[in-house]
Amino acid sequence: MKLSIETGTSSLLATVNNLLAGQGIKSYLVGGFIRDTLLKRETADIDIALAGDALEIAPGIADALGGKFIRLDEANKMGRVVVAEKKAPSGGRWQLDFAAFEGSIEQDLGRRDFTIDAMAVDLGELTRDDIHLIDPFNGRADLKDKIIRAVSGTVFSSDAARLLRAVRLAAELDFTLDSQTEALVKRHALLIAGVAGERVREELLRLLAVPDSGRLLPYLDELGLLTALFPEMAAAKGVEQPREHFWDVFEHSLKVVAAVDFILHRGSWEYYARQVLTAVPWSEVLARHFARPVSGGSTRRSLLKLAALLHDVAKPQTKTLTEDGRTRFLGHGKEGAAVAADILERLRFSGKEVKLVEVMVKHHLRPGQMSQEGLPTRRAIYRYFRDCGEAGIDILFLSLADHLATRGPNLNLTGWQEHARLVEYVLTQHAEQEKLVAPARLVSGHDLINVFNMKPGPRMGQLLEAVREAQASGEVSTREEALAYIRERLETEAVNNYG
Repeated sequence: MKLSIETGTSSLLATVNNLLAGQGIKSYLVGGFIRDTLLKRETADIDIALAGDALEIAPGIADALGGKFIRLDEANKMGRVVVAEKKAPSGGRWQLDFAAFEGSIEQDLGRRDFTIDAMAVDLGELTRDDIHLIDPFNGRADLKDKIIRAVSGTVFSSDAARLLRAVRLAAELDFTLDSQTEALVKRHALLIAGVAGERVREELLRLLAVPDSGRLLPYLDELGLLTALFPEMAAAKGVEQPREHFWDVFEHSLKVVAAVDFILHRGSWEYYARQVLTAVPWSEVLARHFARPVSGGSTRRSLLKLAALLHDVAKPQTKTLTEDGRTRFLGHGKEGAAVAADILERLRFSGKEVKLVEVMVKHHLRPGQMSQEGLPTRRAIYRYFRDCGEAGIDILFLSLADHLATRGPNLNLTGWQEHARLVEYVLTQHAEQEKLVAPARLVSGHDLINVFNMKPGPRMGQLLEAVREAQASGEVSTREEALAYIRERLETEAVNNYG
Protein backbone atom coordinates (compact mmCIF):
# COMPACT_ATOMS: atom_id res chain seq x y z
CA MET A 1 0.00 0.00 0.00
CA LYS A 2 1.17 3.55 -0.69
CA LEU A 3 -0.01 6.57 1.30
CA SER A 4 -0.40 9.73 -0.74
CA ILE A 5 0.86 12.41 1.68
CA GLU A 6 1.25 16.07 0.74
CA THR A 7 4.90 17.00 0.19
CA GLY A 8 5.17 19.50 3.03
CA THR A 9 3.58 17.09 5.51
CA SER A 10 5.76 14.22 4.28
CA SER A 11 8.88 16.32 4.86
CA LEU A 12 7.72 17.23 8.36
CA LEU A 13 7.03 13.58 9.23
CA ALA A 14 10.43 12.52 7.89
CA THR A 15 12.06 15.06 10.23
CA VAL A 16 10.01 13.83 13.19
CA ASN A 17 10.89 10.22 12.39
CA ASN A 18 14.62 11.05 12.25
CA LEU A 19 14.40 12.82 15.62
CA LEU A 20 12.61 9.86 17.23
CA ALA A 21 14.64 7.13 15.53
CA GLY A 22 17.84 8.90 16.63
CA GLN A 23 16.69 8.37 20.22
CA GLY A 24 15.73 4.74 19.56
CA ILE A 25 12.01 5.47 20.05
CA LYS A 26 9.50 3.36 18.15
CA SER A 27 6.65 5.46 16.74
CA TYR A 28 3.53 5.06 14.63
CA LEU A 29 1.16 7.31 12.72
CA VAL A 30 -2.30 6.50 14.04
CA GLY A 31 -5.94 7.53 14.06
CA GLY A 32 -7.46 10.42 12.16
CA PHE A 33 -4.41 11.20 10.05
CA ILE A 34 -4.41 7.70 8.54
CA ARG A 35 -8.17 7.86 8.03
CA ASP A 36 -8.10 11.24 6.32
CA THR A 37 -5.11 10.34 4.17
CA LEU A 38 -6.87 7.21 2.91
CA LEU A 39 -9.97 9.32 2.21
CA LYS A 40 -7.77 11.89 0.40
CA ARG A 41 -8.96 14.58 2.84
CA GLU A 42 -6.59 17.43 3.59
CA THR A 43 -5.53 17.45 7.23
CA ALA A 44 -2.95 19.18 9.40
CA ASP A 45 -3.80 17.20 12.56
CA ILE A 46 -1.32 14.37 13.07
CA ASP A 47 -1.52 11.69 15.77
CA ILE A 48 1.67 9.83 16.70
CA ALA A 49 1.86 6.95 19.18
CA LEU A 50 5.19 6.56 20.98
CA ALA A 51 6.78 3.70 22.87
CA GLY A 52 7.91 6.15 25.55
CA ASP A 53 6.85 9.09 27.73
CA ALA A 54 5.36 11.61 25.32
CA LEU A 55 5.52 14.38 27.92
CA GLU A 56 9.30 14.01 28.10
CA ILE A 57 9.86 13.47 24.37
CA ALA A 58 7.47 15.98 22.74
CA PRO A 59 9.10 19.16 24.17
CA GLY A 60 12.35 18.22 22.40
CA ILE A 61 10.43 17.70 19.16
CA ALA A 62 8.84 21.14 19.57
CA ASP A 63 12.26 22.76 20.06
CA ALA A 64 13.74 21.00 17.02
CA LEU A 65 10.80 22.05 14.82
CA GLY A 66 10.61 25.58 16.17
CA GLY A 67 7.12 24.87 17.48
CA LYS A 68 5.19 25.22 20.72
CA PHE A 69 4.65 22.40 23.23
CA ILE A 70 1.30 22.04 25.02
CA ARG A 71 0.76 19.58 27.88
CA LEU A 72 -2.57 17.86 27.16
CA ASP A 73 -3.05 14.99 29.61
CA GLU A 74 -0.70 14.27 32.50
CA ALA A 75 -2.28 10.95 33.48
CA ASN A 76 -2.27 9.49 29.97
CA LYS A 77 1.04 11.12 29.01
CA MET A 78 -0.26 13.10 26.05
CA GLY A 79 1.35 16.23 24.63
CA ARG A 80 0.81 18.48 21.62
CA VAL A 81 3.30 20.25 19.34
CA VAL A 82 2.00 23.12 17.21
CA VAL A 83 4.18 24.19 14.29
CA ALA A 84 3.39 27.36 12.34
CA GLU A 85 4.13 26.90 8.65
CA LYS A 86 2.68 28.48 5.52
CA LYS A 87 2.89 25.13 3.73
CA ALA A 88 0.62 23.46 6.28
CA PRO A 89 -2.70 22.33 4.73
CA SER A 90 -5.00 24.12 7.18
CA GLY A 91 -4.76 27.41 8.99
CA GLY A 92 -1.03 27.78 8.48
CA ARG A 93 -0.07 25.30 11.19
CA TRP A 94 0.50 21.62 11.90
CA GLN A 95 -0.77 20.07 15.10
CA LEU A 96 1.04 16.93 16.21
CA ASP A 97 -0.45 15.02 19.14
CA PHE A 98 1.95 12.60 20.83
CA ALA A 99 0.64 9.83 23.10
CA ALA A 100 2.45 7.06 24.90
CA PHE A 101 1.41 3.45 24.37
CA GLU A 102 2.25 0.28 26.26
CA GLY A 103 2.48 -3.23 24.89
CA SER A 104 2.03 -3.68 21.14
CA ILE A 105 0.60 -1.16 18.71
CA GLU A 106 -2.26 -3.62 18.07
CA GLN A 107 -3.16 -3.49 21.78
CA ASP A 108 -3.11 0.30 21.63
CA LEU A 109 -5.42 0.32 18.60
CA GLY A 110 -7.80 -1.95 20.50
CA ARG A 111 -8.29 0.80 23.05
CA ARG A 112 -9.37 3.34 20.44
CA ASP A 113 -12.91 4.37 19.56
CA PHE A 114 -13.91 3.45 16.00
CA THR A 115 -12.46 1.04 13.47
CA ILE A 116 -11.72 3.84 10.98
CA ASP A 117 -9.50 5.43 13.64
CA ALA A 118 -7.88 2.16 14.75
CA MET A 119 -5.29 1.92 11.97
CA ALA A 120 -1.58 2.64 12.13
CA VAL A 121 1.57 2.91 10.03
CA ASP A 122 5.14 2.59 11.26
CA LEU A 123 6.49 6.16 11.00
CA GLY A 124 9.78 4.80 9.69
CA GLU A 125 8.08 3.17 6.70
CA LEU A 126 6.82 6.39 5.12
CA THR A 127 9.76 6.61 2.74
CA ARG A 128 9.04 3.14 1.34
CA ASP A 129 7.00 2.47 -1.77
CA ASP A 130 5.10 -0.35 -0.07
CA ILE A 131 3.78 0.56 3.38
CA HIS A 132 2.24 -2.00 5.70
CA LEU A 133 -1.10 -0.79 7.07
CA ILE A 134 -1.74 -2.13 10.57
CA ASP A 135 -5.51 -2.64 10.54
CA PRO A 136 -6.64 -5.27 13.10
CA PHE A 137 -10.32 -4.20 13.03
CA ASN A 138 -10.87 -3.85 9.27
CA GLY A 139 -11.11 -0.08 9.43
CA ARG A 140 -10.16 0.30 5.78
CA ALA A 141 -13.18 -1.79 4.76
CA ASP A 142 -15.44 0.39 6.92
CA LEU A 143 -13.97 3.48 5.26
CA LYS A 144 -14.94 2.03 1.90
CA ASP A 145 -18.44 1.21 3.14
CA LYS A 146 -18.81 4.60 4.90
CA ILE A 147 -19.53 3.09 8.30
CA ILE A 148 -18.77 4.28 11.84
CA ARG A 149 -18.27 1.11 13.91
CA ALA A 150 -17.17 0.90 17.55
CA VAL A 151 -13.98 -1.08 18.16
CA SER A 152 -15.50 -2.76 21.23
CA GLY A 153 -18.53 -2.76 23.51
CA THR A 154 -16.68 -0.69 26.12
CA VAL A 155 -15.87 2.23 23.82
CA PHE A 156 -18.46 4.62 25.29
CA SER A 157 -18.30 3.49 28.91
CA SER A 158 -14.55 4.11 28.91
CA ASP A 159 -14.90 7.60 27.37
CA ALA A 160 -18.40 9.05 27.02
CA ALA A 161 -17.23 11.98 24.86
CA ARG A 162 -17.10 9.42 22.07
CA LEU A 163 -20.92 9.34 22.06
CA LEU A 164 -21.05 12.80 20.51
CA ARG A 165 -17.92 12.19 18.49
CA ALA A 166 -19.56 9.23 16.73
CA VAL A 167 -22.36 11.45 15.41
CA ARG A 168 -19.98 14.31 14.61
CA LEU A 169 -17.66 12.03 12.59
CA ALA A 170 -20.61 10.56 10.72
CA ALA A 171 -21.78 14.08 9.86
CA GLU A 172 -18.36 15.34 8.77
CA LEU A 173 -17.62 12.29 6.62
CA ASP A 174 -21.19 11.63 5.44
CA PHE A 175 -21.01 8.16 7.02
CA THR A 176 -23.60 6.22 9.03
CA LEU A 177 -23.40 4.44 12.37
CA ASP A 178 -23.70 0.67 12.08
CA SER A 179 -26.65 -0.82 13.95
CA GLN A 180 -24.66 -2.24 16.87
CA THR A 181 -22.81 1.03 17.43
CA GLU A 182 -26.09 2.93 17.27
CA ALA A 183 -27.56 0.61 19.90
CA LEU A 184 -24.49 1.18 22.09
CA VAL A 185 -24.93 4.95 21.81
CA LYS A 186 -28.58 4.70 22.89
CA ARG A 187 -27.64 2.45 25.80
CA HIS A 188 -24.96 4.82 27.11
CA ALA A 189 -26.42 8.21 26.03
CA LEU A 190 -26.93 9.51 29.56
CA LEU A 191 -23.19 9.22 30.23
CA ILE A 192 -22.59 12.32 28.08
CA ALA A 193 -23.83 14.44 31.00
CA GLY A 194 -20.74 13.43 32.98
CA VAL A 195 -18.21 14.52 30.35
CA ALA A 196 -16.13 17.61 31.04
CA GLY A 197 -17.82 20.69 29.59
CA GLU A 198 -14.76 21.68 27.56
CA ARG A 199 -14.80 18.40 25.65
CA VAL A 200 -18.55 18.58 24.98
CA ARG A 201 -18.17 22.15 23.77
CA GLU A 202 -15.47 21.15 21.28
CA GLU A 203 -17.49 18.28 19.83
CA LEU A 204 -20.69 20.34 19.75
CA LEU A 205 -19.06 23.21 17.89
CA ARG A 206 -17.52 20.86 15.34
CA LEU A 207 -20.93 19.27 14.85
CA LEU A 208 -22.60 22.67 14.37
CA ALA A 209 -19.91 23.63 11.85
CA VAL A 210 -21.09 20.89 9.49
CA PRO A 211 -23.34 22.27 6.71
CA ASP A 212 -27.01 21.42 7.26
CA SER A 213 -26.21 20.22 10.79
CA GLY A 214 -29.68 21.28 11.89
CA ARG A 215 -30.89 18.11 10.21
CA LEU A 216 -28.86 16.05 12.71
CA LEU A 217 -30.70 17.27 15.79
CA PRO A 218 -33.69 14.91 15.43
CA TYR A 219 -31.18 12.05 15.14
CA LEU A 220 -29.36 13.24 18.27
CA ASP A 221 -32.72 13.21 20.02
CA GLU A 222 -33.52 9.73 18.72
CA LEU A 223 -30.21 8.53 20.16
CA GLY A 224 -31.05 10.12 23.52
CA LEU A 225 -28.13 12.53 23.34
CA LEU A 226 -29.91 15.85 22.83
CA THR A 227 -31.82 16.00 26.12
CA ALA A 228 -28.88 14.36 27.90
CA LEU A 229 -26.78 17.32 26.72
CA PHE A 230 -29.57 19.85 27.31
CA PRO A 231 -31.89 18.43 30.00
CA GLU A 232 -33.53 21.87 30.18
CA MET A 233 -35.12 21.14 26.78
CA ALA A 234 -36.90 17.95 27.84
CA ALA A 235 -39.87 19.87 29.28
CA ALA A 236 -40.53 21.41 25.83
CA LYS A 237 -41.62 18.09 24.34
CA GLY A 238 -45.33 18.06 23.64
CA VAL A 239 -45.89 21.66 24.77
CA GLU A 240 -48.57 23.01 22.44
CA GLN A 241 -48.37 26.50 20.96
CA PRO A 242 -50.83 29.03 19.47
CA ARG A 243 -52.53 27.96 16.26
CA GLU A 244 -50.10 29.82 13.97
CA HIS A 245 -47.45 27.31 15.06
CA PHE A 246 -47.23 24.09 13.09
CA TRP A 247 -44.98 22.28 15.62
CA ASP A 248 -44.84 22.00 19.41
CA VAL A 249 -42.14 23.90 21.30
CA PHE A 250 -39.52 21.14 21.11
CA GLU A 251 -39.96 20.31 17.42
CA HIS A 252 -40.14 24.01 16.60
CA SER A 253 -36.79 24.60 18.31
CA LEU A 254 -35.11 21.91 16.21
CA LYS A 255 -36.69 23.28 13.05
CA VAL A 256 -35.40 26.80 13.77
CA VAL A 257 -31.82 25.46 13.70
CA ALA A 258 -32.45 23.83 10.32
CA ALA A 259 -34.00 27.11 9.11
CA VAL A 260 -30.89 29.04 10.21
CA ASP A 261 -28.73 26.72 8.10
CA PHE A 262 -31.07 27.32 5.17
CA ILE A 263 -31.22 31.12 5.26
CA LEU A 264 -27.43 31.25 5.75
CA HIS A 265 -27.05 29.24 2.54
CA ARG A 266 -25.74 26.18 4.39
CA GLY A 267 -28.71 23.82 4.26
CA SER A 268 -32.09 22.94 2.80
CA TRP A 269 -35.75 23.59 3.64
CA GLU A 270 -38.78 21.51 2.74
CA TYR A 271 -41.34 24.21 2.04
CA TYR A 272 -41.37 26.85 -0.73
CA ALA A 273 -37.56 26.82 -0.66
CA ARG A 274 -36.88 28.86 -3.81
CA GLN A 275 -39.42 31.59 -3.05
CA VAL A 276 -38.30 31.75 0.58
CA LEU A 277 -34.57 32.10 -0.08
CA THR A 278 -35.00 34.60 -2.92
CA ALA A 279 -36.55 37.09 -0.48
CA VAL A 280 -33.78 36.84 2.14
CA PRO A 281 -31.15 39.61 2.00
CA TRP A 282 -27.69 38.18 1.41
CA SER A 283 -24.26 39.49 0.48
CA GLU A 284 -20.56 38.77 0.83
CA VAL A 285 -20.53 41.12 3.81
CA LEU A 286 -23.18 39.03 5.58
CA ALA A 287 -21.43 35.79 4.64
CA ARG A 288 -18.22 37.09 6.23
CA HIS A 289 -20.14 38.28 9.29
CA PHE A 290 -21.53 34.82 10.05
CA ALA A 291 -18.22 33.08 9.27
CA ARG A 292 -16.33 35.36 11.67
CA PRO A 293 -14.64 33.53 14.59
CA VAL A 294 -15.86 34.44 18.07
CA SER A 295 -13.76 32.35 20.43
CA GLY A 296 -11.70 29.14 20.12
CA GLY A 297 -13.56 27.11 17.51
CA SER A 298 -16.85 29.01 17.46
CA THR A 299 -18.19 31.31 14.76
CA ARG A 300 -21.14 33.67 14.71
CA ARG A 301 -22.92 31.05 12.56
CA SER A 302 -22.46 28.22 15.09
CA LEU A 303 -23.50 30.43 18.01
CA LEU A 304 -26.58 31.59 16.10
CA LYS A 305 -27.54 27.93 15.73
CA LEU A 306 -27.08 27.41 19.47
CA ALA A 307 -29.28 30.43 20.15
CA ALA A 308 -31.86 29.03 17.72
CA LEU A 309 -31.89 25.74 19.61
CA LEU A 310 -32.34 27.45 22.97
CA HIS A 311 -34.43 30.50 22.07
CA ASP A 312 -37.68 29.00 23.44
CA VAL A 313 -36.15 26.96 26.27
CA ALA A 314 -38.18 28.86 28.88
CA LYS A 315 -41.56 28.49 27.16
CA PRO A 316 -42.71 25.52 29.29
CA GLN A 317 -42.33 27.39 32.59
CA THR A 318 -43.81 30.64 31.25
CA LYS A 319 -46.86 29.12 29.56
CA THR A 320 -50.21 30.54 30.63
CA LEU A 321 -53.76 30.50 29.29
CA THR A 322 -55.84 33.68 29.08
CA GLU A 323 -59.52 33.77 30.00
CA ASP A 324 -60.46 33.41 26.34
CA GLY A 325 -58.25 30.31 26.01
CA ARG A 326 -55.25 31.89 24.27
CA THR A 327 -51.78 30.48 24.97
CA ARG A 328 -49.18 33.01 26.12
CA PHE A 329 -45.48 32.72 26.99
CA LEU A 330 -44.89 36.08 28.65
CA GLY A 331 -41.27 36.77 29.51
CA HIS A 332 -39.92 33.60 27.93
CA GLY A 333 -37.16 35.53 26.12
CA LYS A 334 -35.76 37.04 29.30
CA GLU A 335 -36.06 33.83 31.32
CA GLY A 336 -34.70 31.79 28.41
CA ALA A 337 -31.64 34.03 28.19
CA ALA A 338 -30.75 33.19 31.80
CA VAL A 339 -31.24 29.46 31.17
CA ALA A 340 -29.15 29.59 27.98
CA ALA A 341 -26.36 31.40 29.82
CA ASP A 342 -26.37 28.71 32.53
CA ILE A 343 -26.15 25.95 29.89
CA LEU A 344 -23.25 27.55 28.04
CA GLU A 345 -21.37 28.27 31.25
CA ARG A 346 -21.81 24.61 32.22
CA LEU A 347 -20.28 23.63 28.87
CA ARG A 348 -17.37 26.02 29.44
CA PHE A 349 -18.12 28.46 26.64
CA SER A 350 -16.22 31.73 26.92
CA GLY A 351 -17.78 34.83 28.45
CA LYS A 352 -18.01 36.44 25.02
CA GLU A 353 -19.83 33.40 23.57
CA VAL A 354 -22.22 33.22 26.53
CA LYS A 355 -23.08 36.91 26.28
CA LEU A 356 -23.72 36.75 22.53
CA VAL A 357 -26.12 33.79 22.81
CA GLU A 358 -27.76 35.30 25.90
CA VAL A 359 -28.55 38.54 24.05
CA MET A 360 -29.86 36.66 21.01
CA VAL A 361 -32.25 34.60 23.13
CA LYS A 362 -33.37 37.57 25.21
CA HIS A 363 -34.19 39.78 22.22
CA HIS A 364 -35.27 37.20 19.62
CA LEU A 365 -38.75 38.79 19.41
CA ARG A 366 -37.48 42.38 19.05
CA PRO A 367 -37.39 42.57 15.22
CA GLY A 368 -41.13 42.01 15.08
CA GLN A 369 -41.72 44.62 17.78
CA MET A 370 -39.87 47.50 16.09
CA SER A 371 -42.99 48.62 14.26
CA GLN A 372 -46.70 48.00 14.72
CA GLU A 373 -47.40 48.84 11.08
CA GLY A 374 -45.11 49.35 8.10
CA LEU A 375 -41.37 49.80 8.30
CA PRO A 376 -39.76 50.86 11.61
CA THR A 377 -38.60 54.42 12.20
CA ARG A 378 -34.93 55.31 12.24
CA ARG A 379 -35.23 55.90 15.98
CA ALA A 380 -36.63 52.40 16.51
CA ILE A 381 -33.78 50.89 14.50
CA TYR A 382 -31.22 52.88 16.47
CA ARG A 383 -32.72 51.74 19.79
CA TYR A 384 -32.80 48.13 18.58
CA PHE A 385 -29.07 48.09 17.83
CA ARG A 386 -28.33 50.10 20.98
CA ASP A 387 -29.97 47.36 23.05
CA CYS A 388 -28.84 44.34 21.02
CA GLY A 389 -25.32 45.55 20.26
CA GLU A 390 -23.19 43.29 18.09
CA ALA A 391 -25.91 40.60 18.18
CA GLY A 392 -28.34 42.83 16.27
CA ILE A 393 -27.65 41.39 12.81
CA ASP A 394 -27.73 37.82 14.13
CA ILE A 395 -31.09 38.37 15.83
CA LEU A 396 -32.61 39.62 12.57
CA PHE A 397 -31.73 36.30 10.92
CA LEU A 398 -32.89 34.37 13.99
CA SER A 399 -36.25 36.10 13.60
CA LEU A 400 -36.44 34.95 9.97
CA ALA A 401 -35.61 31.36 10.92
CA ASP A 402 -38.16 31.55 13.76
CA HIS A 403 -40.80 32.71 11.25
CA LEU A 404 -40.10 29.78 8.90
CA ALA A 405 -40.17 27.22 11.70
CA THR A 406 -43.39 28.68 13.09
CA ARG A 407 -45.49 28.36 9.93
CA GLY A 408 -43.73 25.40 8.30
CA PRO A 409 -45.86 24.12 5.39
CA ASN A 410 -48.50 26.77 6.19
CA LEU A 411 -46.18 29.65 5.37
CA ASN A 412 -47.87 32.72 3.93
CA LEU A 413 -45.46 33.93 1.24
CA THR A 414 -46.74 37.51 1.33
CA GLY A 415 -46.15 37.70 5.08
CA TRP A 416 -42.72 36.15 4.63
CA GLN A 417 -41.73 38.65 1.94
CA GLU A 418 -42.80 41.52 4.21
CA HIS A 419 -40.66 40.12 7.05
CA ALA A 420 -37.65 39.70 4.74
CA ARG A 421 -38.15 43.23 3.41
CA LEU A 422 -38.18 44.58 6.97
CA VAL A 423 -34.89 42.80 7.71
CA GLU A 424 -33.30 44.19 4.56
CA TYR A 425 -34.52 47.70 5.40
CA VAL A 426 -33.19 47.51 8.97
CA LEU A 427 -29.80 46.28 7.73
CA THR A 428 -29.59 49.11 5.19
CA GLN A 429 -30.64 51.76 7.70
CA HIS A 430 -28.22 50.41 10.30
CA ALA A 431 -25.33 50.68 7.84
CA GLU A 432 -26.28 54.29 7.14
CA GLN A 433 -26.62 55.09 10.84
CA GLU A 434 -23.18 53.66 11.58
CA LYS A 435 -21.72 56.09 9.03
CA LEU A 436 -23.53 58.98 10.74
CA VAL A 437 -22.72 58.07 14.34
CA ALA A 438 -19.43 56.20 14.16
CA PRO A 439 -17.01 59.03 13.20
CA ALA A 440 -17.33 61.16 16.36
CA ARG A 441 -19.76 62.46 18.96
CA LEU A 442 -21.17 65.88 18.10
CA VAL A 443 -21.11 66.95 21.74
CA SER A 444 -19.42 65.71 24.90
CA GLY A 445 -19.87 65.85 28.63
CA HIS A 446 -17.58 68.87 28.72
CA ASP A 447 -20.04 70.73 26.47
CA LEU A 448 -22.88 69.99 28.86
CA ILE A 449 -20.82 71.29 31.77
CA ASN A 450 -19.44 74.39 30.01
CA VAL A 451 -22.48 75.42 27.95
CA PHE A 452 -25.37 74.38 30.19
CA ASN A 453 -23.69 74.39 33.62
CA MET A 454 -24.68 70.77 34.20
CA LYS A 455 -23.11 68.61 36.88
CA PRO A 456 -21.82 65.09 36.12
CA GLY A 457 -24.43 62.42 36.71
CA PRO A 458 -26.91 60.00 35.08
CA ARG A 459 -28.87 62.85 33.44
CA MET A 460 -25.79 63.90 31.48
CA GLY A 461 -25.42 60.39 30.05
CA GLN A 462 -29.10 60.33 29.11
CA LEU A 463 -28.77 63.59 27.17
CA LEU A 464 -25.66 62.44 25.32
CA GLU A 465 -27.44 59.22 24.33
CA ALA A 466 -30.45 61.25 23.16
CA VAL A 467 -28.15 63.28 20.91
CA ARG A 468 -26.63 60.12 19.41
CA GLU A 469 -30.13 58.80 18.76
CA ALA A 470 -31.13 62.07 17.08
CA GLN A 471 -27.90 61.96 15.06
CA ALA A 472 -28.62 58.39 13.93
CA SER A 473 -32.18 59.31 12.92
CA GLY A 474 -30.89 62.27 10.88
CA GLU A 475 -32.44 64.98 13.08
CA VAL A 476 -29.07 66.58 13.90
CA SER A 477 -25.81 66.51 11.99
CA THR A 478 -23.67 69.37 13.39
CA ARG A 479 -22.46 70.48 16.81
CA GLU A 480 -24.65 73.58 16.65
CA GLU A 481 -27.76 71.49 15.87
CA ALA A 482 -26.88 69.12 18.71
CA LEU A 483 -26.54 71.98 21.21
CA ALA A 484 -29.84 73.46 20.03
CA TYR A 485 -31.47 70.02 20.43
CA ILE A 486 -30.21 69.77 24.02
CA ARG A 487 -31.28 73.34 24.84
CA GLU A 488 -34.80 72.61 23.58
CA ARG A 489 -35.05 69.42 25.65
CA LEU A 490 -33.86 71.20 28.79
CA GLU A 491 -36.30 74.08 28.26
CA THR A 492 -39.17 71.63 27.69
CA GLU A 493 -38.27 69.72 30.86
CA ALA A 494 -38.08 72.97 32.83
CA VAL A 495 -41.56 73.98 31.64
CA ASN A 496 -43.00 70.55 32.44
CA ASN A 497 -41.38 70.52 35.87
CA TYR A 498 -42.62 74.03 36.61
CA GLY A 499 -46.10 73.11 35.51
